[in-house]
Amino acid sequence: MEQRTSIDIDAPVSLVWSVMRDVERWSEWTASVRSVRLLDDDLRVGARARVDQPRIPTTVWTVTDLTEGREFTWEARGPGTVTTGVHAVEATGPDTCRATLSITQSGWAGAVLGRGYRTLTERYLAMEAAGLKARSEAAASGPST
Repeated sequence: MEQRTSIDIDAPVSLVWSVMRDVERWSEWTASVRSVRLLDDDLRVGARARVDQPRIPTTVWTVTDLTEGREFTWEARGPGTVTTGVHAVEATGPDTCRATLSITQSGWAGAVLGRGYRTLTERYLAMEAAGLKARSEAAASGPST
């Protein structure tokens, strides 16, 4: 079961990538995340992060794929389920881009888990996309005077 959202952002892809990749600051721009703490040095393949979200058990995610400047994928595993999150950004113009966020539930219990969290996941993906857009566009416009 996969859920996905995309959002157009009026900011350069490099800026949006820097906001997206700074996972420990996500709680500053989305209420869907209480905290993210990297358990390893940096966001890289094999790195782990402890993610605390409202209404979801605190979970350790492991980065399984990372293309610098473009996207990263991480997975969380539980009994009978694998949850995969993909965070991607692609340029749509010189100073614009599109961010795509997705969550996929797989494994013998994944479909049940996915259905149970469907509405919450949809809401959190939308909150994260909107927060990423707001944070990135504010940074792109520079400090207010």
